Amino acid sequence: MTIKERVLHSVLFEVIALILFVPLAMMVTDKGAGTMTALSVSLSLIAMVWNFVYNWGFDGVFGADRLSRRLPLRLFHGLCFELGLIFVSLPLLMYVLQESFLTVLAMDLGAVVFFLVYAVVFNWVYDITRDRLFSSALTGK
Repeated sequence: MTIKERVLHSVLFEVIALILFVPLAMMVTDKGAGTMTALSVSLSLIAMVWNFVYNWGFDGVFGADRLSRRLPLRLFHGLCFELGLIFVSLPLLMYVLQESFLTVLAMDLGAVVFFLVYAVVFNWVYDITRDRLFSSALTGK
């Protein structure tokens, strides 16, 4: 993927994630829309930078042929990504939510499960859609 496409990939991933996650986070935390949106956008910006760097490195190690990746590698990809974010998100979540370490850790692990599933599905759909769009453009169909 080009840098421009990696940016598009990251932005699409985060925008869709925010649409899905903010209402869920509001229900779980009993915090208002403003607080959860600001927190989610902050974490999203951090995640976008991490996403760009992580995927660039992951492609370097596992190859750029993203369509050949099967479920075990996709699960490994998503899990490693989310574990990297835990180190950054815990202190920020504790500060904003004013909850104990264990409470925030439980919430963060719940978010990791959500985003692990979301990331696997999003990336698989993105890769298939990308392939179909570029294949159509190249073949004229």
